[in-house]
This record gives sequence, C-alpha cells and structure tokens, in this order.
Amino acid sequence: MKPWKTLERHTILKHNQFLTVESHTIELPDGRIIQDWPWLVMPDYANILAETTDGRFICLRQTKYSIEGESLAVVGGYLEPGEPPEAAARRELREETGYEAAQWTRLGGFPIDGNRGAGTAHFYLARGAQAVAPITADDLEEHQLVFLTQEEMRRALLQGEFKLMPWMSIVALGLHYLDSH
Repeated sequence: MKPWKTLERHTILKHNQFLTVESHTIELPDGRIIQDWPWLVMPDYANILAETTDGRFICLRQTKYSIEGESLAVVGGYLEPGEPPEAAARRELREETGYEAAQWTRLGGFPIDGNRGAGTAHFYLARGAQAVAPITADDLEEHQLVFLTQEEMRRALLQGEFKLMPWMSIVALGLHYLDSH
C-alpha cells in the first residue's frame, strides 16, 4: 500500500504551544487530491506505568477537565521541545511522584489520531521505582498518589476506573508485557 502525501500545509490557528490547527492538501494513493484536510499539531507526551520495588503500581487519583468525576491515572506529561521521550518520562516520574526507577522498557509510541494528528503518546514501563525526592509537579490538577497491586490494577482497568484511552491502553499493554516476560 502507498502512503498518503502532504502536498501543502497552511496554519489556520496558532493558539499556543499546546495547539496549532493546520489545513493540508493531500494526495491519496489513487491520485485524488483532497483540499482542506484538518490537522492538529499538539505536543507529544509520555505516560509511565511505574512499579515500585515492592511490586505495587504508582497511580494518581485526579480530575481532568474532560472527565466527569475522579479517575485513576498513570504518571505522564508533555515532552519539552527537543526532549527525548524517555528523558521526559523519567522527568515526569520524578516531578509527579518523587520516584526514580531502575529499569525502563519502551512499550511503544502511538499517534493519537490516525487521520488528524494530535501528537504521539510514548509509553514506558518503569520498574524498581523508589522514592528519592519530594514531589515538584506544577500540574493544574490536584492529585493523590495511590499504590495498587497488579490484581488491583487489573480490576481497576476492567471496572473502567482509568477514564482516558491512553491510560487504559498503557495499563493494558504494561500488564500484558509483565504477564509475557
């Protein structure tokens, strides 16, 4: 199969560092041209499924603007300009939890929207995490650290306690990875 080609791109809106809206002219593999294809430019981010040295997983209980009520969440945040994904993951784990981990496994990088862009999610499993510093997060949301066993993580996943698709995805991928390795 042939990939789609971007022939032109124009910025429609440069809102801030978190959102740019573009209009693309694209060519499909069969030669058809589509004008005004909407494209979202958003920062890439890292999510981390972190397991402590005693086998519990570090989660956050928090609210988000787009979520009704509270949700369980994994650690995560945006990459700084030019920052490699794993460096961002390590930074976010330390800032949001005060923990550092000995072993890091990349679970993958996944585009957020296959047709409209919206950045890439970089998923990591961090094992052997230990508290080393105070929390220094400057997040807008309030959050509470929660430590769950592997069985509690499975139950929370199946009961829909992780209310965002990326959080559900990394928990499912991370638990599958641990089951198969």
